[in-house]
Amino acid sequence: MPTTNENHPVTTARTASSARGLSKVYGSGAASVRALDTVDVDFAAGAFTAIMGPSGSGKSTLMHLLAGLDSATGGRVLLGDTELTSLGDDALTDLRRDRIGFVFQSFNLLPMFTAEQNVLLPLELAGAPVDREWFGTLVDTLGLEARLAHRPSELSGGQQQRVAIARALIAKPEVVFADEPTGNLDSRSGAEVLSFLRRSVRELGRTVIMVTHDPAAAAYADRVVLLADGQIAGEIHDPTPESVLAGLDALRSLDSVVGA
Repeated sequence: MPTTNENHPVTTARTASSARGLSKVYGSGAASVRALDTVDVDFAAGAFTAIMGPSGSGKSTLMHLLAGLDSATGGRVLLGDTELTSLGDDALTDLRRDRIGFVFQSFNLLPMFTAEQNVLLPLELAGAPVDREWFGTLVDTLGLEARLAHRPSELSGGQQQRVAIARALIAKPEVVFADEPTGNLDSRSGAEVLSFLRRSVRELGRTVIMVTHDPAAAAYADRVVLLADGQIAGEIHDPTPESVLAGLDALRSLDSVVGA
């Protein structure tokens, strides 16, 4: 079995994102589905954390709530010391723009813009100045120097995702949320993207929280949080593909025993 925390929050020197008693119910009455059930979890600042679990475990729901993309039925979500669950729509929009970065499976680049324009788009929308030194650091770290003038159609999938990572990091967000970032990539491009995400944590001091179904992808993280039936079911530190796969197998075995 994976190492469980019995739904107790993890103690860290500094917490970037956290949930307390977090619940999410979709629908009502007999048709309602409890996607998350009183979840308590912390995500350390300056760390790369993966969220995993069987299909329907609530991992995507948890990420959407942590990122302020969906509203909770109960409990609290915090970004640093800011409680997202108490913010109005306008304040949430500002928070997502200024303090959170996103990397999606489908890249979400604007096809008429060059790679450089896509990277700088969040700053342009916010009316914020460009920190050219930081931009240069991202371009160098992600190996984009020769691709800045190219449009998305002229880039490979892996290159597009690297542009998306740079865009997510350009405003120096407190947390970057990555939703299946290698889902549309071949294994080689996926490994490159995951390496860049890990470098952004270790070399650039960023915080990354990633949802994935792939044990090999999760092994790039510092820690894996496991979900089952909408609850925290355990965690794995310093994961390997083998330890993650064993943890997921243990969850499935437990689920089959409980459901028997």
